Amino acid sequence: MEFLSIPFVVMMFITFVLYYATDRRRYQHALLLMASCVFIGYYHWIYLLVAAAITVFTFLIGKRIHATVNTPRATRWLWLGIGGLVGFWLIARYWSPLFPLGISFYTFQAISYLIEIYWEEDPEDDFIDFSLYMLLFMKFLSGPIERAENLLPQLKKAHVFDYEQIVGGLKTVAWGCFLKLVIADRIGPALDIVLDNVHGATGMQLLVATLLYPIQLYADFAGYTCMALGLGRMLGFKLQPNFDRPFTATSTGELWRRWHMSLSFWVRDYIFMPLSASLRSWKRWGVYASLLITFVAIGVWHGAGWTFAVYGLFQGLVIIGETVLGNRREKLYAHLGRHAGKTLMIVRTYLLFALSLLFFRLTSVGDVFYTYAHLFDGMQTSAKELRLGLSDQEWIVVGIAAVLMFVLEWLHSRYRLGERSSRLSAPLRWTIYVVIVGVIFWYGAFGVENFIYIQF
Repeated sequence: MEFLSIPFVVMMFITFVLYYATDRRRYQHALLLMASCVFIGYYHWIYLLVAAAITVFTFLIGKRIHATVNTPRATRWLWLGIGGLVGFWLIARYWSPLFPLGISFYTFQAISYLIEIYWEEDPEDDFIDFSLYMLLFMKFLSGPIERAENLLPQLKKAHVFDYEQIVGGLKTVAWGCFLKLVIADRIGPALDIVLDNVHGATGMQLLVATLLYPIQLYADFAGYTCMALGLGRMLGFKLQPNFDRPFTATSTGELWRRWHMSLSFWVRDYIFMPLSASLRSWKRWGVYASLLITFVAIGVWHGAGWTFAVYGLFQGLVIIGETVLGNRREKLYAHLGRHAGKTLMIVRTYLLFALSLLFFRLTSVGDVFYTYAHLFDGMQTSAKELRLGLSDQEWIVVGIAAVLMFVLEWLHSRYRLGERSSRLSAPLRWTIYVVIVGVIFWYGAFGVENFIYIQF
């Protein structure tokens, strides 16, 4: 059941009305759990069965770890839990004909939950609350990857109807729809023409597709995240943000602190930091080895095949290079001036990220290196060929929408636009709302099947 589908809108409307019909916590949670089961099972009943089995498994293993904490048995229970979760994920990911949607995200949630209990956090006693932590529908398919310490406390109280909070959630959902429909889905088919057949494209087409793919991927995934956060806010939950203006990063390390943040911080806390601590006797080489292992793990998490492993390796090597040459940045700033130097670093970071994403998008390493070798071939490409099947009007829409995306994100980071808009007069405020909805319906590209990150 996709967010941008009539069945989901109907389900969400019914859930929303019934949810605020009473302020009894048990009633609200039973309703949310039922809605989540409908949402998951709508795709396939196997998806619901797998998610329920992993939920029960994690809940019971967490109890055993807590009961034996600070003993060798706790370590064995932890590794049994992690091994079982990772093992089943590998089977489902690479050998099963039916890959359960969302399994990568809720498996990571389950692993972090078990590790935190091993680190002496208290386990959850309420199975319904724990099930909602694992299965809550708005974050089920593509995250954010929630930590128990953030979401479980929010499940301990009922939520009452709050007009300002609900309107704020709707604004966030609308922004997500704008990113997804007006930018990602509008430009997606044009980029697919090139990236699905790189050998049949000209050098300029390859260059354009390479430079624009990060924007498509960002608008698609950030669009999903905004919808998830907005839907959660409408029901009283504050989910963790997943993006923080990543294309303003001046280094790849900073970019990963702003891009897919729930995954970045997860691997930092549960892979990189334990690894670097265990390799501290290697000094800086231990840090470098930990970085490479961490980013290769990120790549492999995204999918099978050498392309994803090399994607992670690319990111790790760039960050290691930035670490080794870290003092060069200040020299650049001193030579060019801070603003010019920072702009140059932002452009450099974006270009490296765009080049690395070819490993993420293309199906073979050979296709990636073919693309690298031909990026600047055929500079005589005609304007018609560069349209990639889109009309001039569609390119103008995408261009204006992308500029608006960057400008509004910057303004929001400085002035909290959502809060300021609620202080406007009602006529002006509702005029803005109508215009936003009109733009989405008029210029949005409807009919795209799903979000890119659902496949992970």
